[in-house]
Amino acid sequence: MPVRHVLLPALALLLPGLAHAEQVTVFAAASLKNAMDDIVASYQAQSGHSVVVSLAGSSALAKQIQQGAPADIFISANPDWMDLLKAEGLLEDGSRRDLLGNSLVLVAHGTDAAPVTIGPDLDLPALLGEGRLAMALVDSVPAGIYGKAALDHLGLWQEVAPSVAQSDNVRAALALVATGEAPFGIVYATDAGAEDRVTVAGHFPADSHPPILYPVADLANRDSAAEEDFLTYLQGAEARAAFEAQGFTVLAD
Repeated sequence: MPVRHVLLPALALLLPGLAHAEQVTVFAAASLKNAMDDIVASYQAQSGHSVVVSLAGSSALAKQIQQGAPADIFISANPDWMDLLKAEGLLEDGSRRDLLGNSLVLVAHGTDAAPVTIGPDLDLPALLGEGRLAMALVDSVPAGIYGKAALDHLGLWQEVAPSVAQSDNVRAALALVATGEAPFGIVYATDAGAEDRVTVAGHFPADSHPPILYPVADLANRDSAAEEDFLTYLQGAEARAAFEAQGFTVLAD
């Protein structure tokens, strides 16, 4: 018998975890990239399992899941898309949790912008001057939808709408402010924290827009020990620290 045939079974007996290593595929909102990089690296080192993360817009990921993409876990930045998957029977019963929260901020170009108080009395057109207010698409992208809702609630939308520069996503809106193409923009607090060329000038009141929630769920396809284990890990202390380091509010215990 060749030596390798003796050594491999023996190695499997000595290191049984290697023989049972599994792969978990996670579909996650693109805004989770930095946190997920840290979480996956830590989890893989501890568990021996492999985690593959596919990052994109929540709507795009949900549509791929609808079409049968082989994902195990979904983390959405938009509860509506999770609702849709649930209605179609694509979530494992009882697995959905609101994992994270976020907040909405007004960012300014540069590192020394003066702070403002965001409320009905804010003279946003005067603040912009001849410049534009960068936002994600206000009718389709969650950050833009939340931003418009907040401005509407505060009675600021109608007067500022002509000055809004809409972008395909929140990171593109952030980039307009970072490069100085727009003096101000509305983005998530976590996005602002990822860009050192902008200043958070003000925070939108939490009650000025619907809650910004990131639900997580196990998808109703195949179940594995690694899948359940990683879902639990996402709600544990180490993952909490990684999410909080990026500015998210952790909601799941």
